[in-house]
Amino acid sequence: MTALCAAVLTAGAVSVAPAVDDRSSARAADFDFDKGNAITDVLWSRVGHVIRTEVSAKGNDATLVFRIAAMAAVAQFDAIAPYRERAVGLYSDLGRRPAAEGATNRNKNIAILYASYRVYKSLVPTASEEWREVLTSVGLDPDDDSEDLTTPVGIGNKAGNAVVRGRVHDGMNQLGDEGGRRYNRQPYSDYLGYQPVNTAYKLTDPSRWQPAVVTKSNGIFQVQQFITPQLSVTKPFSYDSPKRFLPPPPVKSDYQHNRKGYKEQADQMLAASAGLDDRKKMIAEFFDDKFRGIGYSIGTIALNKHASLDTFVEHTAATDVAGFDALITSWYAKYKYNAVRPFSAIRFLYRGKRVSAWGGPGKGTVKDMPGEEWQSYLDIPDHTEYPSGSTSVCASAAQAGRRVFGTDDITLSFRFAKGSSLTEPGVTPAADTVLTWNTWSEWVSQCAWSRVLGGVHFPSAVRASQEFGPKIGDRAYELIHAHAEGKARPIG
Repeated sequence: MTALCAAVLTAGAVSVAPAVDDRSSARAADFDFDKGNAITDVLWSRVGHVIRTEVSAKGNDATLVFRIAAMAAVAQFDAIAPYRERAVGLYSDLGRRPAAEGATNRNKNIAILYASYRVYKSLVPTASEEWREVLTSVGLDPDDDSEDLTTPVGIGNKAGNAVVRGRVHDGMNQLGDEGGRRYNRQPYSDYLGYQPVNTAYKLTDPSRWQPAVVTKSNGIFQVQQFITPQLSVTKPFSYDSPKRFLPPPPVKSDYQHNRKGYKEQADQMLAASAGLDDRKKMIAEFFDDKFRGIGYSIGTIALNKHASLDTFVEHTAATDVAGFDALITSWYAKYKYNAVRPFSAIRFLYRGKRVSAWGGPGKGTVKDMPGEEWQSYLDIPDHTEYPSGSTSVCASAAQAGRRVFGTDDITLSFRFAKGSSLTEPGVTPAADTVLTWNTWSEWVSQCAWSRVLGGVHFPSAVRASQEFGPKIGDRAYELIHAHAEGKARPIG
């Protein structure tokens, strides 16, 4: 995810990166190949802008965003492997270059940029011109498709192309050809045939997921579709099957057999909604935006530890692989359990009754809301509820990060300017608000609770993800570490 981070770091503050402009081009033109880090100095703002424009405007479409992140991070790891003492790529073994060629960051940075270019061009072809500009901004030629392994250009191209080939048919239906489809292909479309039990207009089974009706623009509404259910059968990087990490079923979401637990967790969500203040809202928004909440966090933690380029790349690969593999397990469970979202349960239980809850943008907490009008603070995700995908990513990435640096301690903060809320723009927060974390554990805990505060997950969903996430983080770290030490062969 670090490679997708759209944050611009300033002295003690952070702001979301603007569209690429002359200033960012000037920064790239001044890039120091010998001492710099191409991921943070060249890719961060540009790639983040493209992904927000072409893939996920709010940064909360986790399945696509994290697949891009993981593939780019692995390609970057593989691209610098020949310049390290022992490393072997995950999808290629490109030999070993003389030590003198890795004495500075120059060749590594060139290889990183070309490997990234090949991956990004494959995954987001609609932004081909923007991807070309990433290379031309630092004086590199995007038309140089050499795979000469005596040059950093060739190594980067070879590494990136190998990752693309190794993942193009990993189960996500990137080309739209899964299920034997030949014509009018629809990339990333569902080929498993998922159909919800409930419609957006009738909750037949209160235990199961109900698609929401969401506002597309003024007067135009649309019904949700389960986004990429095929992630549940996509090939992980670091383990064989998500079945080994499957969390127990969400028993409190089973209305037919556990009405007491069903109401109890709905009431917990109402209490969280009624108790929202500016700080809690910003915590919810921070982690909902995967660029800021996870990409910015992971990258900044490594920067604050003054990681070398090699360690930075290893950290990024471990955490991004951990996050994507955790999502696969999450989606496997989501598909299997098909559990109800809080908005459906609360509207079902409290229809015709009055509840205390957040009243909508700028209205604060109200005490007379009809239950059928309850709304989560965050946008309702377009997939089933249990477990929490976001929490699984945070928990797994944090564990991988702990393993890379050997400590739970981190240095991380994020400043929300007054009125910068996406849900309540111009209103929230009422004053500049700074979020700070000193340990991975604190960060994961807030990531988990943010989903409850945002109204999109029950507590049991985030607890389940906190249980299996670290196990996947360990697997991801061990995979990347084994390749960094030359103790594993390519998996592709």
